[in-house]
Order: sequence, then structure tokens, then C-alpha cells
Amino acid sequence: MYTVYVLRSLKDNKQYVGYTSNFKRRFAEHNAGRTESTKRRRPFIVIHTEQYGTQAEAKDREEYLKTGKGREELKRILSGAVPHPPSAGKSGKGEI
Repeated sequence: MYTVYVLRSLKDNKQYVGYTSNFKRRFAEHNAGRTESTKRRRPFIVIHTEQYGTQAEAKDREEYLKTGKGREELKRILSGAVPHPPSAGKSGKGEI
């Protein structure tokens, strides 16, 4: 199982999107400063997660959420306007 996640920095209020096969470990790495791209922006809170069965699905979703359309969809999801991600991977089994 793979997790696509969105973190919010409590330092600069910006978001970070990633995916991993071990979310608990990866979230701890972000907050411990062991991730180069986020170490200066910690601490983080989790604002959204989705589960996928394969790494390819998770990577596709992560890449999509980093596009302009993906960021717009994420805004709708976080505002509650979209109860379930409509492009939940090729299998359609994305879960929030």
C-alpha cells in the first residue's frame, strides 16, 4: 500500500505533496529535518492522505497533484467541495 500525502508547513503555511510506502516513517523524517526539500520549513501537519495499491498509481497521483489542475482539485478536496478524489488512480481505488 502506498500513501499520497499533503503536508502543510506551520512555518510558512505552504504545502508539500509526496508519496511513500511507509507514511509514519516519512512524516517523521520530514519533521526531523531529514528531508532536504523540507528541512527548513518544519514543523508540518498532515492535511490530506490517499491510499493506492501500487507505486505507479501513487506516483501518478502525486505528479498530478503538483500540476495546476491538480492543485485546483486539491483546493476543492480540502474545502470539502469534492468528497472523493475523482481521478483516484487507474484502479479508481483512491481513498481519503
